[in-house]
Amino acid sequence: MELFEGKYGTEAVDFGEINLPLTLDCGQAFRWEKEEGEVFRAVAYGKETAVKRTENGLLFIDTPKEDAEMIWADYFDLRSDHKTILERLSQDSFLDESIRRFGTLHILNQEPFEALISFIISSCNNIPRIKGIIKRLCESLGEKTPHGFTFPSPETLAVKTEDDLSFLKAGYRVPYILDAARRVAEGETDLEKLKTTDPDSARKELMKIKGVGKKVADCTMLFSLGFRDTYPVDRHIERATRELYPDGLPCFFTPDSGLAQQYIFLSRIS
Repeated sequence: MELFEGKYGTEAVDFGEINLPLTLDCGQAFRWEKEEGEVFRAVAYGKETAVKRTENGLLFIDTPKEDAEMIWADYFDLRSDHKTILERLSQDSFLDESIRRFGTLHILNQEPFEALISFIISSCNNIPRIKGIIKRLCESLGEKTPHGFTFPSPETLAVKTEDDLSFLKAGYRVPYILDAARRVAEGETDLEKLKTTDPDSARKELMKIKGVGKKVADCTMLFSLGFRDTYPVDRHIERATRELYPDGLPCFFTPDSGLAQQYIFLSRIS
């Protein structure tokens, strides 16, 4: 993967393929907004970018090379050998068909606190409603950027009350949001430290937070903490796994079971 800064921003090339629209709208992240010309815009890690496919790769519009290097290349997982990973996963006939159908998906490496709160909000919810709640949260409590808002910090959320957050219309999830924010703000849950622990310990620590079950913990681990072999299970995945792999997941899914899960999930909901 190489980065070149030019007149319109920074272009990433030589990283392989990516199905950009599907990667950004398959339930991993909830703040990417589509604009004209197949441009997608969002704020992450306190920085805003707009990204589009080019003939050679991805263009991060009006984005300095330093931000592309330090934030967006990792966010979009542009340094992994996706061709080799997909060749290995394609040993499974179901995944082979899914990969041919959906192209190259990337696992996004999101800001951990944003991912944690987003997946708490996602519990027993649908994507349009999830996006609406998160948008209201950022517009009201985040910091303004040129075209959007940052995700509010743990410290900002931790001092709020349930009444303060009634405008979110998040229902029973509000106390869970506040508990997560308080634990992170006070250092009781150290999300950065969890990146260096083993999966079972990370999951156990996350599940101490009110409202965080195994699925929310696993989604947070997969999409923000670097646990690529995590396999989040909802009703779609539970049914599909039981039907496709009654004897357990193929060993060659490791260490990318999370990516395999994305293809199985998309196949079942499409």
